[in-house]
Amino acid sequence: METPGSQTSLHRANLERVVRAVRMAGSLTQAEIARATGLSAATVSNIVRELKDGGTVEVTPTSAGGRRARSVSLSGSAGIVIGVDFGHTHLRVAVGNLAHQVLAEESEPLDVDASSAQGFGRAEELVKRLIAATGIGQDKVIGVGLGVPGPIDVESGTLGSTSILPGWTGINPSEELAGRLGVPVYVDNDANLGALGELVWGAGRGVRDLAYIKVASGVGAGLVIDGQIYRGPGGTAGEIGHITLDESGPVCRCGNRGCLETFTAARYVLPLLQSSHGADLTMERVVRMAREGDPGCRRVIADVGRHIGSGVANLCNLLNPSRVVLGGDLAEAGELVLGPIRDSVSRYAIPSAARQLSVLPGALGGRAEVLGALALVLSEMGDSTLLDSALPASAPAFT
Repeated sequence: METPGSQTSLHRANLERVVRAVRMAGSLTQAEIARATGLSAATVSNIVRELKDGGTVEVTPTSAGGRRARSVSLSGSAGIVIGVDFGHTHLRVAVGNLAHQVLAEESEPLDVDASSAQGFGRAEELVKRLIAATGIGQDKVIGVGLGVPGPIDVESGTLGSTSILPGWTGINPSEELAGRLGVPVYVDNDANLGALGELVWGAGRGVRDLAYIKVASGVGAGLVIDGQIYRGPGGTAGEIGHITLDESGPVCRCGNRGCLETFTAARYVLPLLQSSHGADLTMERVVRMAREGDPGCRRVIADVGRHIGSGVANLCNLLNPSRVVLGGDLAEAGELVLGPIRDSVSRYAIPSAARQLSVLPGALGGRAEVLGALALVLSEMGDSTLLDSALPASAPAFT
């Protein structure tokens, strides 16, 4: 029987610290594990050997700083995680292992007006199809990360009011999908998952404080503070789209006037160009034409960038992030939008905060949210369960 402070409980805690460090990073050398956990090199070496013998981790030769090293990652046979992203017009699903490798991924159109039952039914079918394609048994699924384009109430777990998926308001997405798949489901809004995806796999790697700005049918921000997503007590942190820019501006869906969203979101921006560029205009097409030199599209994108920059300047003054990552279709405009964002930040942010900030396009494109959903599972899953299922019952940690 383990007792607090005993050698057995200390050993168990060290095992979990090593597993957690590797799980969050995907792979680390033993020296990196020692730095991340504060454990001695000898302790890390012994723990890695034990975890390898138990099938929890895999060790492969690598190099670091010109020297031979050993890279440690969680075993591909230890389990798989699923990412599901419901967007404005799409459903995307990815299957990954605990070593941060994507094993299968697929996207298909989704009618935004479809009922939640139809949406979850299609998600269930796609998840099961992709699992089958990997050749891995469904019993190996540890958990599912689920992204939705709307606020999640922290206390009830239900989807708040949203005009993007209006038929889903009041639905508990986690319970709906967990009931169909029979595994734990962790849910968050798409901006938070975009931030997680870029933090783990993309343009946010190596930083501890960042804001991921997603501009699509709405405008949201995923906030990372000290390496962790900040959601706020009600789960609505990051609603940057509802910063007021003009009290006499257009009426926003939130009921206020002149919100940032009314100057930047696709539903407000596209009508500015539809009379001259066609009623079937999309933000993706606007970006493409701007890159090709269309003056009207370039002007609209520059204006949008300046407005976004005003919101980013407010974030700088309040939170002082070191990096802002722009996601969504707009990020494909590159410097056509990033330059105006930086100009507004320089004008409106405190100089010391503006100097420390880098503004970059997302590296993952439309995959940011579904990869963030994978990262959500990896961050929420418990190391204890993983160890219990992988290490032999006779291992020293359990005597």
